[in-house]
This record gives sequence, C-alpha cells and structure tokens, in this order.
Amino acid sequence: MTPPSPRTTKPSATATLDPVAPSYEAALDELEQLVSQLDAGQLPLDQLLSRYQRGAQLLAFCRARLDAVEDQIKVLEGGELKTWNAE
Repeated sequence: MTPPSPRTTKPSATATLDPVAPSYEAALDELEQLVSQLDAGQLPLDQLLSRYQRGAQLLAFCRARLDAVEDQIKVLEGGELKTWNAE
C-alpha cells in the first residue's frame, strides 16, 4: 500500500485579503512616519530593513487603493477618467 501524497496547502482567501492597514489614511500616516525614521539615519541595520519592508507593503497598499478608487470613478464617469477641476 502506498502512502497518501502530501497535500499542498493554499493560503485562505481571507489571508490574502487581510489589509496592510485599516485605511488609506492610516497607511499614509504610518508611511510618513517610516520615511522620517529612515531619513533620520539613526536605525540599526535590522530595524532599517524591517521598516523598509513595511514601507514597501504600505506603499503597495496605498497604490492599490488609489487604483481601485480610480477604477470606480471610471465606472461612474462611463469609462473615462475626467479631469478634476477644483475651482
């Protein structure tokens, strides 16, 4: 009798959809704080790397949120993104 083959586990849908931050604004605030810390140049190397990685996550999250909002605006505007005139 042959042993059963090991099953590979896939991450659950909720694991991949977990937000990096509770909101765009919170992500932007945290990203600004990280940039200030990195610019100060006073972090040990291991903290520097972890903060850089966190910043990359936050940046990707913010870009994705902006892209999603832009897509929603295109739908509302009939497929065209119109110029915003704040007058």
